[in-house]
Amino acid sequence: MGLMLGAFVGFIAMIILGWIPIIGPILAGMIAGIVSGGGVGKGAIAGFLSGILGGIICAILLMTLGGILGGFWGAIVGGTIGSVAVVMSIGIALLGLIGGAIGGAIRKR
Repeated sequence: MGLMLGAFVGFIAMIILGWIPIIGPILAGMIAGIVSGGGVGKGAIAGFLSGILGGIICAILLMTLGGILGGFWGAIVGGTIGSVAVVMSIGIALLGLIGGAIGGAIRKR
């Protein structure tokens, strides 16, 4: 299939399974790794992208809405808060990376 398809499916799985602590992001990463195929490396990348995609989307939305509502300074504040959201999502992305590596190894067999 493809890396971006695996990351997108993993992102949807992160939304659905994200309420389960630790195991939810790992399971969503496994789903991303299985869908992306291509082995451990490609599965790990898909799992990481699926975990960090939520923070990136949040950052884009905050910067855009800040720019619309507050002009230049609103965009600056929105971009700063969005950057914090991306940094905070790195922990979930690392769990997704672990799950993606497991899922990629399962798919490779």
